[in-house]
Amino acid sequence: MFGNRFEKADRPLLIKGARPVGFGGGFDQAIDVLVDEQGRIAEIASAIAAGEGVNTVDAKGAFLSPGWTDLHVHVWYGGTDISLRPEQCGAARGVTTMVDAGSAGEANFHGFREFIVEPAKENVYAFLNIGSIGLVACNRVSELIDMRSIDIDRTIACVEANRDIIIGIKVRASGVIVGAWGITPVKIAKKVAKILKLPLMVHVGEPPPVFDEVLEVLGPGDVVTHCFNGKAAANIMEDEDLFLLAERCAKDGVRLDVGHGGASFSFKVAELAIQRGLLPFSISTDLHARSLDNPVWDMGTTMSKLLSVGMPFEAVIDASTRAPMEVIGLPTENLLSPGTRAEFTLFEVNDSDLRIVDSMGYGAHLSRLIEPVWTILGQEAVKASRYVPPRTSALESSACPHCGWINAR
Repeated sequence: MFGNRFEKADRPLLIKGARPVGFGGGFDQAIDVLVDEQGRIAEIASAIAAGEGVNTVDAKGAFLSPGWTDLHVHVWYGGTDISLRPEQCGAARGVTTMVDAGSAGEANFHGFREFIVEPAKENVYAFLNIGSIGLVACNRVSELIDMRSIDIDRTIACVEANRDIIIGIKVRASGVIVGAWGITPVKIAKKVAKILKLPLMVHVGEPPPVFDEVLEVLGPGDVVTHCFNGKAAANIMEDEDLFLLAERCAKDGVRLDVGHGGASFSFKVAELAIQRGLLPFSISTDLHARSLDNPVWDMGTTMSKLLSVGMPFEAVIDASTRAPMEVIGLPTENLLSPGTRAEFTLFEVNDSDLRIVDSMGYGAHLSRLIEPVWTILGQEAVKASRYVPPRTSALESSACPHCGWINAR
């Protein structure tokens, strides 16, 4: 895989007084972690003397988890009209690893790799859009008009040339994109994913196709993003048969991903599903230029929303770290063991009375807020914090910073 490209440092890094969580147990007290000049864990103990020539981060009792991993972002900045730069949703927000969810198709992936992935501080992977042009003009020019929008041979060739970065195929399956073409693009994308032995990520939304049709195409390892959307005729809580189908598919290994985004997360749907025992496999933001200031903000805020609707704390952490890492194909065991590359997020859980909204515009107050304080990328420590929208209207509107389209979703 393409990640973990840490340059050798002049001195090691010592993290003092951190409380491990999300590593599969085995830690019941605060620890110190020493990271060597190559970015690997050198020592773990209840107390490690700093010594001379060591950079030190005082965790002050903050939680230490595997690096937050966002399975759904859009960071093909300049290549699409909706993408952010990786640094806008990366280490400065507690995220060590992100996956661009279909911004690039086979026709423009080379630029995404050269200008976005390779220079990024963070680890950036991708689901390749089955539509050749990707999201160049998102929701204005569909990437899936008809079969002329897909080049199967070139898509396969693009994946084979970039398997260190491309971890799956992406298809957007909602009416505004596929129109009367319906379920057909999903079936084509699934066939290509099977040929390549990769998972398929499907965006679900307003029909056609209906959510039920999508689930019937998918198999173990595939990902449904926007699983808790609140759209009419598209959400799992308005139809008992659909809920039972989603529950059965999840038990069979289909991964349900949050994919908050500008139009795809409902507090009510998430709360009711979690009350019935249907938890998301992974928590992701679907951050892009039209969702950053409203309603998503960042990974920590999204995690806090799931905490607020009843998802247990440790399940929230696992769904934001090891679960998406599993989808990518990264190691998920022994992440806090000597010799392992150091990728961590240090964060606090603070009392709060923050007013936020979901994608449907419904408000809520977060009584507990997950806030990153440091991101550890090998031997480099990056100061981290939540994103705070720059204007008071952030709760009422969402405008694309490039075209000014208000309530752009």
